Amino acid sequence: MDLKSEVINKLKEIYDPEIPVDIYNLGLVYAIEINGKDVNILMTFTAVGCPLVGTLSEEVREKLNEIQGIGKVKVEVTWEPRWTPDMITEEGREKLRSFGYNV
Repeated sequence: MDLKSEVINKLKEIYDPEIPVDIYNLGLVYAIEINGKDVNILMTFTAVGCPLVGTLSEEVREKLNEIQGIGKVKVEVTWEPRWTPDMITEEGREKLRSFGYNV
């Protein structure tokens, strides 16, 4: 498995505490940049001023550091473009529908 696939799999293990979908399928991860063994993540949150910015950013770093042989992990938070429910993947929509959400 290539490093990007491993990163995506780890990101799918991190869930938004208010929405029963992982941060990758929720559309919170805007970019994954791989430079050798180093990984840069550009992500956002569902709301500006989210109190979990630091907590979830650290969880991303910790999860990605579980990947054997990974180098430096950098997590950058952006508010542009602003997150909208349109950014949820089809897999994420299916999960939400299974919980009774109308998406």
